[in-house]
Amino acid sequence: MNILYLKYAIEVAKTGSIIKAAERLYMAQPNLSRAIKELEGSLGITIFERTGRGMIPTPDGEKLLQYAERILMQVDEVENMFKDGHTENRRFSISVPRASYIAHAIAQLSKRIEPGHKTEIVYKETNSSRAINNVLHADYKLSIIRYAAKHDAYFKEMFEEKGLVSELITEFKYKLVMNEKHPLAERDTVYFSDLEPYIEIAHADPFVPSLSLAEVRKSELPDNTERRIFVFERASQFELLAENPDTFMWVSPMPDGLLERYGLVHKKCPDNKKIYRDVLIYKKDYKLTELDRMFIEELTAAKNRYVK
Repeated sequence: MNILYLKYAIEVAKTGSIIKAAERLYMAQPNLSRAIKELEGSLGITIFERTGRGMIPTPDGEKLLQYAERILMQVDEVENMFKDGHTENRRFSISVPRASYIAHAIAQLSKRIEPGHKTEIVYKETNSSRAINNVLHADYKLSIIRYAAKHDAYFKEMFEEKGLVSELITEFKYKLVMNEKHPLAERDTVYFSDLEPYIEIAHADPFVPSLSLAEVRKSELPDNTERRIFVFERASQFELLAENPDTFMWVSPMPDGLLERYGLVHKKCPDNKKIYRDVLIYKKDYKLTELDRMFIEELTAAKNRYVK
């Protein structure tokens, strides 16, 4: 398999066109078409479906492109590693749930990176399914996954089957957060029934591998809220909470400074009895690096400070 052909396939996928990809690659269109056909022939798959809308990756093509991007990224890393005779390149990579205390730990880790040390930190917020997949099949060494405590047996069995080490970071109950101008903000205690008239901001991609998304939403979210906005990006969730006083959200514990920045307040809700767990995972044959241990130190400090 020609690695250069992988680069060609990625360019075709980006542009959706052999003609446009050939222009961006500064090569003749027939040569590019021949290279794609040779790559398909060597692998025994069809990478692209030729349609009126352009070149669309097939399911096999999607899988190949995912691997191709990782392969080319690793080739670049090797080249950069030995460029100018320099071989030291520290890299920290982790997939995590959307959590302010984890983001705080990453910020503190960044402060400990000394000048003169070439360092890359890759920090991805995603759901449990993708976080597990990132450790098993992508270039992420660590992941933190979050799940309801009632699913603990399922996850522990899965970790064992997949050869993963799991370490409990913390247990907690989601806290209710809302705009300081919210109609319920003056109350000391808020109940599920009080929230019915208001709009819930919710994570868009909760996921437990053994359950459908509909079942997960039913098990994780109260059913008495008629209006919800599902958002993937944590910063957008905070912006919505800050801009619309009729919204609320269930979150892991947040630092006071972040609440103040967005004009938000925590509220007690006795109805919320579900316990969640954040668990650190990595492959059994993986040895923690200096950066990994520094992050775990900062994560422990953030947990002790904010998760109560």
